[in-house]
Amino acid sequence: CNPLHREVHQDMEQPLCHYYIASSHNTYLSGDQLLSQSRADMYARVLQAGCRCVEVDCWDGPDGEPVVHHGYTLTSKILFRDVAETINKYAFIKNEFPVILSIENHCSIQQQKKIAQYLKEIFGDKLDLSSVSTGDPRQLPSPQDLKGKILVKV
Repeated sequence: CNPLHREVHQDMEQPLCHYYIASSHNTYLSGDQLLSQSRADMYARVLQAGCRCVEVDCWDGPDGEPVVHHGYTLTSKILFRDVAETINKYAFIKNEFPVILSIENHCSIQQQKKIAQYLKEIFGDKLDLSSVSTGDPRQLPSPQDLKGKILVKV
């Protein structure tokens, strides 16, 4: 591998929507989407491989704790909190460009509030809470502007 190719060499000052973003589907699954295990460490793996958008399928869990799993299947369940803590730990080890959490929300209002609480507590200042107008894509911030930030799309 040419060592020069390990560095970002593109203009990273354009609006976020001008870039292809390495994304993961069913990030939490260690195998197939019907029977496999859900594991928080799968987030560490894909983030270290360069993925910048990860999927988090959220469902109501027991005792008011939201869980992540592939709904209506026999996949195992993991706590949302564990997933958020893993993402926080590994998000910016390989690079500082933003990480997008693609949240598929199937939770009650009560557990959605719990998710919001965990996002704020765990990510702190990394969580980008700015309100972005999606009417004009030229107004979106650039990857350079969002370095070290966690973005949430639901």
